[in-house]
Amino acid sequence: MGWLITKYMLTAAVVVLVSEVAKRSDKIGGFIAALPLVTFLALIWLYVEKQPEAKIANHAWYTFWYVVPTLPMFLAFPVLLPRIGFWLSMLSSIGITVVCFGLFALVVRHFGIELLP
Repeated sequence: MGWLITKYMLTAAVVVLVSEVAKRSDKIGGFIAALPLVTFLALIWLYVEKQPEAKIANHAWYTFWYVVPTLPMFLAFPVLLPRIGFWLSMLSSIGITVVCFGLFALVVRHFGIELLP
């Protein structure tokens, strides 16, 4: 149980770090947020917990493919924010991400990459 709490605390610290840095500097906050810190932590947790190398490698592989369809949201959100407000921009960004993911999954399926269960 102590290990699980440690994992929660360290992972939460990353989110708090990003939000605190972003308050002081948009650029540095964005840079840190763009780093795959959560993925690095997940890979470390998998390794420390003695998961097979294939599982760790698959995690990194699929993370790459799941990140790609989220990128349009980062362009849409700042455009939508001054027009429709924060919460509608968030909701719209979620919708955009879901649609992009679905379309992306259909496209990459033709290349032998299965993203949908």
